[in-house]
Amino acid sequence: MRRYDLTAKIYDERYSKEQEAKYKVALETLSLSRESTVLDAGCGSGMFFAHIANQTKFTVGLDISRELLLLAEERARNFSNVFLVQADADHLPFKRGAFGYVFAFTVLQNMPNPSETLKELQNSASQNARYVVTALKSAISLEKFGRILQKAGLAVASLRDDEILRCYVVSAVRSSN
Repeated sequence: MRRYDLTAKIYDERYSKEQEAKYKVALETLSLSRESTVLDAGCGSGMFFAHIANQTKFTVGLDISRELLLLAEERARNFSNVFLVQADADHLPFKRGAFGYVFAFTVLQNMPNPSETLKELQNSASQNARYVVTALKSAISLEKFGRILQKAGLAVASLRDDEILRCYVVSAVRSSN
């Protein structure tokens, strides 16, 4: 939290190009609709809102950093269906089944137990929810990422591992086991 609070003012300058590339890849495999309910866990400054808010029933941006949420608030003002929550992704304040889509861009490498974080995200998602999760290649190997997803009970629907991206981008669903 402190690190992101301290770097909030330069967050967009530092990460916008990289984040935009992830968003584009993430949305290639999904079909959002006006009935879609979305959780953007680790929303940062809210850059993703412009890509999805007009297509969804509502979008909730969640972040632990107060400073980043202040920046996200400026973006959220452009939409009547975007709401912000300051919370830890390991302790979500949402009811079960609230979200049909869960996005976690560049979150896992910041969490003490990434599989448990993913399980917590599932607690707030519907049974048939779609997940888009990324992991920094420099922090988590593809094999380890696969084990994290499997341990969390998620099955990979698609994986992008482009040279352009600094992250693996996975679209996933709950596994049937």
